[in-house]
Amino acid sequence: MTLEEIYQKLSAVFQEQTGLTAAGSSELAVRFYAVAAEIYSLYVQAEWTRRQCFPQTATGENLDNHAWLRGIDRRQAVKATGKVTFSVGEARGDDVDIPQGTVCMTATGTRFLTTEEGTIAAGSTETEVPVEAAEPGASGNVAAGTILYMAVPPVGVLACANEEALANGQDEETDEELRVRVLESYRRLANGANSAFYEQAAMSFDEVAAVTVLPKPGGKVGTVDLVIAAQGGMPEDGLITTLQNYFNQVREIAVVVTVKKPTEAKTAVAAAITVEAGRDFEQVKAAVDAAVRGWFTGERLGRGMTKAELTSLIFNVDGVANVNLTQPAADSAAEKSTLPTLASLTITNTAG
Repeated sequence: MTLEEIYQKLSAVFQEQTGLTAAGSSELAVRFYAVAAEIYSLYVQAEWTRRQCFPQTATGENLDNHAWLRGIDRRQAVKATGKVTFSVGEARGDDVDIPQGTVCMTATGTRFLTTEEGTIAAGSTETEVPVEAAEPGASGNVAAGTILYMAVPPVGVLACANEEALANGQDEETDEELRVRVLESYRRLANGANSAFYEQAAMSFDEVAAVTVLPKPGGKVGTVDLVIAAQGGMPEDGLITTLQNYFNQVREIAVVVTVKKPTEAKTAVAAAITVEAGRDFEQVKAAVDAAVRGWFTGERLGRGMTKAELTSLIFNVDGVANVNLTQPAADSAAEKSTLPTLASLTITNTAG
C-alpha cells in the first residue's frame, strides 16, 4: 500500500464518520498525511522484516546469520599471489637487495607487494620474489607480462616483470552466491558421513572454489577422495595439506579421506576478433584477455567446455563485432576430477 492510498483511506473514513471533508491545505489534512507517513513506514519496515526472516530473500548481515545457523560463513576476499622477477642491467660485483614490501604495478595501476626480501646475487642479473596483491579481490589476477613498473625501484634494480600470471585472488562472496550455498545445505543435509558433509566442509575454506567428492574410489570400501580446485585453478600444495589435516580430524570413523589436486586439462585458446568501428584494437584485446582468463577459474572443476561457450564469451566483450575461434579445435566432455586450465591465449585482429 502506498502513502497516498493510506492518506485517501484515512480521509474516506473521516468523511464517512463525520460527513466532513478535510481540505487539501487544512491542518487536518496535514495531520492525516503525517499519520499516513508513519503507517506507511510501518508497512515498509514489516515488509523488510519479512524478507529478512527467510534465507531466500534475506540480505547482508541477516543472510550471514542464516548461513551461520547452517554452519556456513561468507567467503572473504582473497589476495592474488604469484612471483615477480627483478633484474639489473648487467651483473654486478655486489648483492642487490630487494626489500620486503617493494611495490610493483601494472600499467592500469594494480599494485603488488613483495612478501619477503629478495637478493640479486653478485654476478647474477635477476631474481624471482614472491608477491601478493595490495588489495584482496579478483582484480589482482593479472596476466603474465603485465607487471612492468615499480613505485620506488630498489637501488640498482632497473626492471621487473611477472613471467607467469598472478592467480587465486577472489572477491568477497556476494549475497546471491552465499544464498545458493545456504539453500543447498537445506536440500542436501550433511550428516557427517555423506557427500554433502565433505563438500560443505571443504567449501568452508575461503581458498576453495570447487570440490568433487568421490566415494569409494576404485571400489575401495571405507575411502573417500576429495578433489579440490582453488579460485585461480590448480591448488597449491599448502592448501591441499591444510585440508588433509582438517579432514583427518573430522572424517567419519574408519574412513580414509584423501585430498587431491584435480587432473589438469590444459587448453590453448586462439581467436581472431573484429573490433567495432572507431574502437582501439589493443584496448578491446585487453578486455577479451581479461574475460577469457577470468573464465578459467577453479569453479570449472568437473565441467565440460564447449567452443560455443568461449565464442559467446568473447563476442559479448564490449567492442567486439565478430569472432572466429580457431582453438580449441573441439569441445571437451565433463570429467568429475578434471579442471580445464588456460595453457595459452592468442588474440589476433582480423583486420591484420
